[in-house]
Amino acid sequence: MDSFFSLFDPSNGNDAITEEFTLDDNLPPEPQLGNVEYKLKIVNPSKQRFEHLVTQMKWRLREGNGEAIYEIGVEDNGILTGLSRRDMSASLQTLKQMAVKLGATTTLLREKVLENKRIVAEVLIRKVPDDQNNIEIRVAVLGNADAGKSTLLGVLTQGNLDNGRGRARLNMFRHLHEIQSGRTSSISHEILGFNSEGNPINYSSSELITAEEICDSSTKLVTFLDLAGHKKYLRTTIQGLSGYSPHHAMLVISSASGVVGTAHEQLAIAIALKVPFFIVITKIDLVDPYNTLQNLESFLKQVGSRRVPLIVNSIDDVITAGANQLTENVVPIFCVSSVTGIGLDMLTKFLYVLTPGISHNEKERLEQELPEFQIDENFRGGETGQILGGLLIKGVVTEGTKMRVGPMKDGSFQDVSVKSIHRNRVPCRMVRAGQSAALCLDVRLPNLRNGMVLVAREENPKGSLFFQASVSVLFHATAIYPGFQATVHIGNIRQTAVIIGMFSSTCIHTNERDSVLFKFKNNPEYVTVGQRLLFRDGIGKGIGEITQVFPLENDIN
Repeated sequence: MDSFFSLFDPSNGNDAITEEFTLDDNLPPEPQLGNVEYKLKIVNPSKQRFEHLVTQMKWRLREGNGEAIYEIGVEDNGILTGLSRRDMSASLQTLKQMAVKLGATTTLLREKVLENKRIVAEVLIRKVPDDQNNIEIRVAVLGNADAGKSTLLGVLTQGNLDNGRGRARLNMFRHLHEIQSGRTSSISHEILGFNSEGNPINYSSSELITAEEICDSSTKLVTFLDLAGHKKYLRTTIQGLSGYSPHHAMLVISSASGVVGTAHEQLAIAIALKVPFFIVITKIDLVDPYNTLQNLESFLKQVGSRRVPLIVNSIDDVITAGANQLTENVVPIFCVSSVTGIGLDMLTKFLYVLTPGISHNEKERLEQELPEFQIDENFRGGETGQILGGLLIKGVVTEGTKMRVGPMKDGSFQDVSVKSIHRNRVPCRMVRAGQSAALCLDVRLPNLRNGMVLVAREENPKGSLFFQASVSVLFHATAIYPGFQATVHIGNIRQTAVIIGMFSSTCIHTNERDSVLFKFKNNPEYVTVGQRLLFRDGIGKGIGEITQVFPLENDIN
């Protein structure tokens, strides 16, 4: 039988660690739902028992969208009993055989040595779903201007350290004025892949590697949304948070300047939209991060977060942070340098263990609905035709799918067909709910704009100028009255709207809630009941949920 360490060789990218733990360090009872499974010992199971264990693993993988965590040497009530080295080796061998049966891979995340010298282990099981090329998560990158966001992404995705003068960020910029000013003004997409052993795959992995090769070689793909940090481009940043529905947000803070500028407002918006977040402190090669770390606890309270800061100093902290990222009880904090490379290995490992944060049942439910595609970009590609970039909110779209695009000025929709699909710059035949893509249409349309949608023809969609919403004012200097105008963000929609009526009071103050009637100022939009909205005017902002819509043909006066 293979030894414990030969099964999970650190040289293959499985950087397991060993820690000393007391018997009091127990886990909570095993959850009935989710992707976490406790096993005390799985040594020489019978054929029937083995098949049952495989079925159980398959269910846990479905719950985690292709990822499951196994705690070996742990009882169902969470007590860390531990195993001898021989039993642990045999249990891991069985676990590996179970994974092989399902076509999955195993990675030892960490092992713990108890006071009685017995061992418990934590293992990541990963299997890419049959209908996907890889497991994908979207991470929005926030932070004030000059915090080092684009530089950090350049180092992570290109695989080469920065020279201290901004070389790494040049590949992130999309416009000439961004290169000249060094400031991001648009939303750019960058990818970082991981293979089955947890090793990162980026553009430095080989001399000729392309985005297509990164996607094909990766079992997990992290898509970064590099958002603008300057206050001038705040509406573009909000559009990225609201329209692209990121699974996580990464707030980048410079150790040299601390928490300044738009960082407060950006994180407050992410919290209002219920996006889990973590913090990365950059430029620690220039300034010791001690003062910045000291101020983070008060900063988190200011933006309304009750999370406890967890400064990541070891791989063990990385695994703990990854396991608690979606439970909203801790906020992981990484200290890194894009010039020296300090801390980048732990940040990369954390990205490897991050989960999408959507259950398998929810994913299946969304895919079974009629398709709805939010348009965030539209342009013409020479002879290619009309190209639309955005996010598929629900359903499945394939080449040849017949859809409707709109709403136009009169609230109507126009029939179109999808000619081709690209994801991460790679041609594909299908896009599923929760995935971003670029769709090429069979016709060219003159009046397309960002904020429109593609919906199934069966929907019989209509645009609306009026909608009712239950809103809560997060902050306003005085009070909000009928006639108040604000920029409203609803998914990918960004337009000025006017409050023309309130139902319970004559005005709304900070921290007050009411049901109000909005009217879009310029164009009708496609909105639905239950959508979350965010509105802002200067420093004033609020959130809410749409409760009723009035299609254009049934407008009220």
